[in-house]
Amino acid sequence: MKFKIDHDYHIHSHISLCCHEPEQNNERILQYAKDNGLRRIILTDHYWDEAVPDASGWYRKQGFAHISQALPLPQAEGIEFLFGCETDMNKDMTVGIPPERWKDFSFVLIPTTHLHMVGFTFPAEEADSHEARAAQWVKRLEALLAMPLPFGKMGIPHLTCDLLDNRSREDYLTTLSLIGDDDMERLFAKVALLGCGIELNQSDMSFSDAEADTVLRPYRIAKGCGCKFFLGSDSHRSKTLQTAKAVFERAIDLLALTESDKFYIS
Repeated sequence: MKFKIDHDYHIHSHISLCCHEPEQNNERILQYAKDNGLRRIILTDHYWDEAVPDASGWYRKQGFAHISQALPLPQAEGIEFLFGCETDMNKDMTVGIPPERWKDFSFVLIPTTHLHMVGFTFPAEEADSHEARAAQWVKRLEALLAMPLPFGKMGIPHLTCDLLDNRSREDYLTTLSLIGDDDMERLFAKVALLGCGIELNQSDMSFSDAEADTVLRPYRIAKGCGCKFFLGSDSHRSKTLQTAKAVFERAIDLLALTESDKFYIS
């Protein structure tokens, strides 16, 4: 059976400091689920816990006290609206959520591709090198998978995010193409073994036909390794909620995903 669009596990509200639209609130997000027949949605505002040192100035303002202002979440019949977060990993491979906080979230996103945060997630001296950025893709994902984390309630978002190399679209595609198949196969085999999910992110999947093979290569390799996938609009504004379903449909078709490829939170 074809992969059903019945969830969105990556949605931001105006509580995230990079979301500047007050209308991106819990009620609007719940309405998005109703309009698109979704059975489960997760609020995943940006977060770095107060108890974890070395936050950037931007993350320091987004501790648990800040993001928990969203609670309680509104509910509707037939829809689960869950509380999650998107934390981060700095250049020293420190993750912004301490062990004691995992119980407070239904789902946690930990990205490895926020390389636009030069100096915080990525050494400034390597910022001008395609090869260094490609090597960081491997190094950061490898470090994350080596941590003692509850992987069954964790997702790895936007693995082909253009923030991997945001100097230009050409730079991004060059960097992505330099990540070797062997490294991907090794890492995705571990993802499958650990049981964490791989995101199909709306922004990542909004590529041109000419770019499809480059952008989809990691996901095709991940599928071949037995990885499971979830959908994430990564919406920061109401406009992107309106386009998410069509983008998901295209990605599902191009990857020939079935329900057996779907990630379930455990």
